Amino acid sequence: MYRLKFVLPSLILMGGLTLFSTASFGKAEYTKATGKTCTYCHIKAGAKDLNDMGKCYAKKHTLEGCETK
Repeated sequence: MYRLKFVLPSLILMGGLTLFSTASFGKAEYTKATGKTCTYCHIKAGAKDLNDMGKCYAKKHTLEGCETK
């Protein structure tokens, strides 16, 4: 009983952290697909605002044809 008192809340906490931590990050598959860092397409890391390269990628879903300035 003593173990259950601590194990169950720990499991619930870990499950919640796992569930919500993946929702809070950007799309890692974009980084894997392009081989670029977040700031290549975003104004700053962690921001949703896109720079010109990010806007081009959002339209085309590829970096081909997107020019860096």
